[in-house]
Amino acid sequence: MIPKISPTLIARAYADPLARLNLAVDFLPILAIFLFGWGATPLVALYWLENLVIGAFAAARILGSGLAQLKQGNSEGAGAFFLAPFFCFHYGAFCWGHGVFLATFAMPDMGFPDPRLLIGWALSSGPHIAWFLAAIIAANLAVFLIDFIGRGEINRTKMDEEMGAPYGRIVTLHLAIILGAMFAFGSDEPLMGVLLLILIRVAFGVVLTLRRRRKRDAQLAEDVAGQAAPATQNA
Repeated sequence: MIPKISPTLIARAYADPLARLNLAVDFLPILAIFLFGWGATPLVALYWLENLVIGAFAAARILGSGLAQLKQGNSEGAGAFFLAPFFCFHYGAFCWGHGVFLATFAMPDMGFPDPRLLIGWALSSGPHIAWFLAAIIAANLAVFLIDFIGRGEINRTKMDEEMGAPYGRIVTLHLAIILGAMFAFGSDEPLMGVLLLILIRVAFGVVLTLRRRRKRDAQLAEDVAGQAAPATQNA
């Protein structure tokens, strides 16, 4: 669901250094186009690798949430030790199937790669792609450490919601990316096609940032209301 966009919401969202960091990382592939001659294939491969990174951090958040619940005396948190491995298996299979589709779409003569070969194809699809993947990992790690742990998201995250979130992201983002890739592969202006691909990814990242800001605003409002209630009762 796309949040209602307003200049105030955008200003609040991008006042956060994490939001600006993610926006910068989303724009980084433009450098790869002009400096290293990337086309559509390495871009699609990079975005597929990004899904693996997001899945890894989702598994870490599931485990973190479970541990936080156990620390608070909630025995349901033990379920994280089943849900996290199940998520890794199921999400990994989903990403593999999705990656096979993208790889054969980009290279029809590739055949049917196993997960190891698929990752190898993605990492070798463009010059210096590992550096761009490292930037994505670093940005996700910053969000995990600052937002999830530092700002207390670990105590509010629901394991079932965390499990489902990456799937919707893949479907929504890559339907748009596949359309952009089709334009990039088939267009007489391939540069415009890959730039469109990046802009689609940037727009999706902006929507996620605005949704995260709206969610954080709601959580802060709940915290203020929760602190005000005891004070009212005592008065």
